[in-house]
Amino acid sequence: MVSHRSFDGIAEPGQTYSTPAFLRKARSRRSRAPLSTRSSYTNSYRFAGKTPLPYAPPALHHEVESPLIAPPTKDDNKTVPAGTQKTNPSFHLLVPASESNPNLCKTVLTSFVLAYPPPTLVNYGKKFEGEGWDKGSHAGKIRGVFDYLNNKKNAADEDMVLIVDGYDVWFQLPPIIMIKRYHQMINEANNRLRRRYGTKSRTTKEGSSMTGMAPMYTQSIVFGADKICWPNRRSDPACAAIPYSTLPKDAYGPLTDTDEKAFLNRPRYLNSGTIMGPVKDVRAMYEAAVHKVEKENKGTIGDQFVFAEIFGEQEYQRETQRQSTRGAGGKWYEWVTNVLGGSDSPLAANQTITNMTAEPGRRYEFGIGLDYESSMFQTMTHSAGDVEFVAYNDSAIVPGILEKHPNLKSTPFGLPVDLQLAHGPLWYSSPGNHSLDQTDGILLPHSDRLDDLPEELDWFEVPLATNLYSATVPSLIHVNGDKSLLESWWPSMWFHPYSRALLRRFIRSTQTRKAAQAAAAGGQTWWDMRGGRGGVWTDNGLWMSWNDVCKKAEEEVFMDGKGTWGKEEGSRKKTNYFGTVMIEDEDDGEDKGEEKEKTG
Repeated sequence: MVSHRSFDGIAEPGQTYSTPAFLRKARSRRSRAPLSTRSSYTNSYRFAGKTPLPYAPPALHHEVESPLIAPPTKDDNKTVPAGTQKTNPSFHLLVPASESNPNLCKTVLTSFVLAYPPPTLVNYGKKFEGEGWDKGSHAGKIRGVFDYLNNKKNAADEDMVLIVDGYDVWFQLPPIIMIKRYHQMINEANNRLRRRYGTKSRTTKEGSSMTGMAPMYTQSIVFGADKICWPNRRSDPACAAIPYSTLPKDAYGPLTDTDEKAFLNRPRYLNSGTIMGPVKDVRAMYEAAVHKVEKENKGTIGDQFVFAEIFGEQEYQRETQRQSTRGAGGKWYEWVTNVLGGSDSPLAANQTITNMTAEPGRRYEFGIGLDYESSMFQTMTHSAGDVEFVAYNDSAIVPGILEKHPNLKSTPFGLPVDLQLAHGPLWYSSPGNHSLDQTDGILLPHSDRLDDLPEELDWFEVPLATNLYSATVPSLIHVNGDKSLLESWWPSMWFHPYSRALLRRFIRSTQTRKAAQAAAAGGQTWWDMRGGRGGVWTDNGLWMSWNDVCKKAEEEVFMDGKGTWGKEEGSRKKTNYFGTVMIEDEDDGEDKGEEKEKTG
């Protein structure tokens, strides 16, 4: 299993890397300074208005991060110079999506304006004609992602991969925040696993008789967490054998975890719509999922069922192994806590669980864990009521929030320190080297009407979707569950008022060979091995511009009434340095095609 420390050298474009504080000294959630309106304030604060609150600390300063990666060594796609060396792991963003629609364009747009790696669309253009309610498209995601990761030309074992659903995920925070939170979550999870399951001996050096101690289990893969278990049966390990949430047992008040409608339940069930981890470990997990789909015929319900079952089997094996190796004292303690209703073992709960028989030689351990506190992935099934859009410079909203959420009276929430230390939200749409050479061809002419952006904007000033009950501002929002939120919440996202201008600014950042060479020297703009800005890759290596994927989606994406993308101020055709058409008058082409059809 790949150690998460392999990714310590990953930082965002244009910054230098320094070991994060949480890697130098692990901190638990409860060790964070309280940010409640009823508590004393130390080095953090809840809201910062134009008139500083009396407990506001001194202003925090930006961290300086290292270059993310050097450009790749290959020149196959004509987007990077040959002869440069890639020194650090790459970061890949995979988005299973067989066709384009405005919801996919929203996902892609949010990845652009926050400078995530260029998305790779998995199964794009593929037609599914299989069995099941979705004709096999959800199970097809498993095979598509596995095939991509299994090709060593696409991703190295030590690389990091983020996989998100294509039609209901919005990025909210930049990738450096996502990566740092991943590191912190893995550290805390592995500390919990060591305390619960202990250690085992291992040979410290190949061929050596020397032995050392290693954790019995480790985590390297993170999924989102849901409040309900579906579509697996309640008695399956996927629902009955999985760990309890790390949130406090009274997070939602006295009815926590007893709500039949699940709104007051703590998230603890796997959701397959968001996944992050090392390529080697994620690939092994997907290989097991492919086996379940193609050898055991378990893909008709979808990838959610398959991954939840893999997680449940992993946890069932862990817990049964722990119980079987406990001494007499430990077994007695387990019995007492079970009788008193305080056992921390899911297998001890008063419920029927389907026993599973382990097959000799079959792998059940994949290092899977969940984002229980939604710091990376905020799922929305039965969780919409947990989330409010909060501008942290507006202290006047506190009474209204506490009135609407009475269980929050002693719960801290405030702008996370990692955001206080980050660049402002508009910085990420243009982190690379800006070209002053007008012959680059990719540049969009500046327009006062289309490119109007605030000179400065701070994270305190923008509305951020905040989980009030876990006191987190999630890196992304997974709008599963109530799909009406895809329309009603979209205008509330912080970037929405500036979305067209931010996309123009992002695309205007140069992507020629000169920029790649500058990136080689300064390590500023290249996330994965292929490079590219302002478009997406498909899993068969095709580069598609924003206009290729999202033409005529302006009304639903931008909602600003400023017209068709690239034609807001007249028709023209623009190509980039490599001859790829970035903006074209597609209406003229359609008109000509219709005219030819009529005259033919």
